[in-house]
Amino acid sequence: MTMLNNPYFFLVVFGLAATIFCVTPLILARLWANFFSPQKPSPTKNATYECGLESTGDAWIRFRSGYYLYAIIFLIFDVEAIFLLPFAVAFSELPLGAFIAMLVFLLLLVEGLVWAWQKGVLDWS
Repeated sequence: MTMLNNPYFFLVVFGLAATIFCVTPLILARLWANFFSPQKPSPTKNATYECGLESTGDAWIRFRSGYYLYAIIFLIFDVEAIFLLPFAVAFSELPLGAFIAMLVFLLLLVEGLVWAWQKGVLDWS
């Protein structure tokens, strides 16, 4: 059995090509940086830069959970629109079972919206 007939030959070649494809830009970037970048470390150059201002205070600030709930509800209804688009495009060609499945999907979403409304998640204060 020759090496070209081995069923794993293609996987080995593919793995080597993938590794070379990933590692080569990293090596070239390191060589470029070492050759062209000036190596002049200073306190200003090594300082933490964030919007041009030194940071003050603690980074661990408490956020209200309402912001996260509002964002999650937005994402749920945003994804709902993505699921409704194919249904709307092929509405006339779908069987009754697909229509019922979409009604169940919409009823679950409406139930979630009513729950969020009753819990006051949508009230922005």
